[in-house]
Amino acid sequence: MQPDPPSAIGNAASFTPAADDVFGRIANRYDVLCDVFSFGIHRLWKRRVAKVLADEHWSTLLDGATGTGDIILRVLAHDSVQGRSIIASDISPQMLAMAERRLAGHAEQVSIQQLDVEAMPEVPSDSLDAYSISLCLKICDRQLALREALRVLKPGGRIIILEASNIPWKSLQSAYLIYMSVCMPVLGWLATGGDASAYRYLLQGIEQFPSAEALADEMAVAGFADVRFERLSLGIVAIHVARKPFSVDEA
Repeated sequence: MQPDPPSAIGNAASFTPAADDVFGRIANRYDVLCDVFSFGIHRLWKRRVAKVLADEHWSTLLDGATGTGDIILRVLAHDSVQGRSIIASDISPQMLAMAERRLAGHAEQVSIQQLDVEAMPEVPSDSLDAYSISLCLKICDRQLALREALRVLKPGGRIIILEASNIPWKSLQSAYLIYMSVCMPVLGWLATGGDASAYRYLLQGIEQFPSAEALADEMAVAGFADVRFERLSLGIVAIHVARKPFSVDEA
């Protein structure tokens, strides 16, 4: 019996891991697919978000959809994070196995844990200084994910999000979406050997994901304070940063 489809409002891609283990199937090709789908630009995005993460003040960071560990490796390249603790987590055991191999040289600093960003009962409330999630909110219920991130953060703790966004110029955004709808299926078909899920969810997630301004509003409604964002690559993606308030009155 298939699970009920996720809410179209909260899950831009209408993706359910239990119904389609696409990331388990493409785990060993995931980084190559990122290169294919973004023409390598994702490396610049990840470098920038890693710099933002490294510049924040935290002792313990939870990376809530670490994938193959690519961003965490970039964070660890910064001298400022030496001595800090990082929890690399993902819902996919196959992706997490890739991350564990890549991060094996940093075992004293990085722990590996299988977690679902929508519900992490294993993580105590008010226990983390920082929480990051990259390129995952469009394929999960983002309201649940934001609520859970707020719960696990300490008061004053920071959330850093890298996600699909919108180009502010409507004609350029429309041209980008048309380009993606034409080229992504072709590139995805070739790169995955015909595994349509790998690009269908991504394309729908990009098309249906809210603008940078709308996501900032959703974060504020979820309870975060001091929400700000930075567009990258004209707005194809954006980095959102916010903090958990110290008190309810402050929210």
